Amino acid sequence: MNSEKANAEDKSLENTSPRNFLEEIIEEDLNKGKNGGRVHTRFPPEPNGYLHIGHAKSICLNFGLAQKYGGLTNLRFDDTNPTKEDVEYVESIKEDIRWLGFSWDDREYYASDYFQQLYEWAEKLIKEGKAYVDDQSAEEISRQRGTITTPGIESPYRNRSVEENLDLFRRMRAGEFPEGSRVLRAKIDMAHPNMLMRDPIMYRIIYAHHHRTGDKWCIYPMYDYAHGQSDYLEGITHSICTLEFEIHRPLYDWFLDQLMDTEYRPRQIEFARLNLSYTVMSKRKLLQLVKEGYVSGWDDPRMPTICGLRRRGYTPESIRNFADRIGVARRDNVIDVSLLEFSVRENLNKRAIRRLAVLNPVKLVIENYPEGQVEYLPAVNNPEDPESGTRPIPFARELWIEREDFLAEPVKGFHRLFPGGEVRLKYAYIIKCERFEIDPQTGEVCTIYCTYDPQSKTGGATANRKVKGTIHWISVAHAHAAEVRLYDRLFNVPDPDDVPEGGSFIDHLNPNSLRVVSAYIEPALAEARQGEHFQFERLGYFFPDYDFTPEKPVFNRTVTLKDTWAKFAGK
Repeated sequence: MNSEKANAEDKSLENTSPRNFLEEIIEEDLNKGKNGGRVHTRFPPEPNGYLHIGHAKSICLNFGLAQKYGGLTNLRFDDTNPTKEDVEYVESIKEDIRWLGFSWDDREYYASDYFQQLYEWAEKLIKEGKAYVDDQSAEEISRQRGTITTPGIESPYRNRSVEENLDLFRRMRAGEFPEGSRVLRAKIDMAHPNMLMRDPIMYRIIYAHHHRTGDKWCIYPMYDYAHGQSDYLEGITHSICTLEFEIHRPLYDWFLDQLMDTEYRPRQIEFARLNLSYTVMSKRKLLQLVKEGYVSGWDDPRMPTICGLRRRGYTPESIRNFADRIGVARRDNVIDVSLLEFSVRENLNKRAIRRLAVLNPVKLVIENYPEGQVEYLPAVNNPEDPESGTRPIPFARELWIEREDFLAEPVKGFHRLFPGGEVRLKYAYIIKCERFEIDPQTGEVCTIYCTYDPQSKTGGATANRKVKGTIHWISVAHAHAAEVRLYDRLFNVPDPDDVPEGGSFIDHLNPNSLRVVSAYIEPALAEARQGEHFQFERLGYFFPDYDFTPEKPVFNRTVTLKDTWAKFAGK
């Protein structure tokens, strides 16, 4: 599907969707003339990992809201912890956002762009008696924070003089103290009901090379201090965050109120993060899966990462449509992964090229078909697209069919091939099973012998004769061998985090999440190009893997057809 069609599809969904609460807030602000009638959002990823489907929802939301109201969106990397950040993550994040169909134009920013200004504002708070240097360890500070029902204990360094605090903070910046020996804290209220307001840490000492500022700094701001001020400096009007930041909003506002002397303030608004069944979203847990070898990497097609979904064959349109379907909630909920799969199927049904492949082959011989004869039969490329045309597929005496399409002893309701039964070969003839052979070594059926009705092809005298079943096939002489990777859900329970005491989400890994089969494909599939989407007829949707070559075709299953999930997922 081209970009114009994709945008039209997204627009159609947009026009039929009711307003969400974020849109109501933005429209109310616009009606009041706030921020000069501007809408300016931002997407602020930490460059410490790869983005996943939850981030995709946030990307669609931030960029989509700005687009809807004629505004702008910034891409701002929260690079305030050099020990966890890498240029690799920066580049992968930019690639993911572009792939999803969004652009930040020239508005690419970094929290590190503001390190000098943030430092000067920190000195301002010290001079006003609103921040102090604490010599306690992180463990001591944590113990003294108190509980929800009991107030915290004031640090013994809380009442240092302005002059001493300023001197110590400047010496922290100069690198005079060991890492972890001192922090700068805001002086707010150690009895505040919101524990994040109990003298939060603003700066810590970290001796690590920063991927942008090098070794210029050895003190780094905390997210809660840097975030609101960065929004302010960029003119952000609506700082849209996931729900876990709701408790951080009073601190976000406190820093702005202490430091800014204008009426303009960015507004933080929270929405429920995306929780998806049969999936984990924690960066820590995704990293564990990669590091411990449970998956092949961040782009493993079983991973919920955007690069993994892209490699599996998901389309940006399907993810955007999924994000639109699930809407924006105020409270946490869990979305069934089947809705995401439905969005993928819906999109691929319109765009995927139809091809024939046999994943579990058994040989079929048409005994009354002339030996050495080859016919090239027309096959539809996509019934959903009248302009897609047809391609010729070779038909001959010996064919491969799916082993599951034959039963030596048929059960009730089985409408495929069995001794004495008839089926239509897709795009070809009606055949009748006469007999079969068993492999004495394996005990499995190894060859099926049939006869065909020469008049049952399109245009023949018996072309309209009805049979109950239609199966797909590939000519043995023309088939290409291929590796097909059958991906299933990575976990075998809806909530992998639901584990008994002492257990682990690892315990819920699905042992059948990947099966690799040796398949046969029609000749046209050997010429597949990277980025093309295919429906293997009757089997599902497939996508050429990055490992694909014409000499060794490799396909990933993107998603099953609805009626073949059980058969190929091993259920």
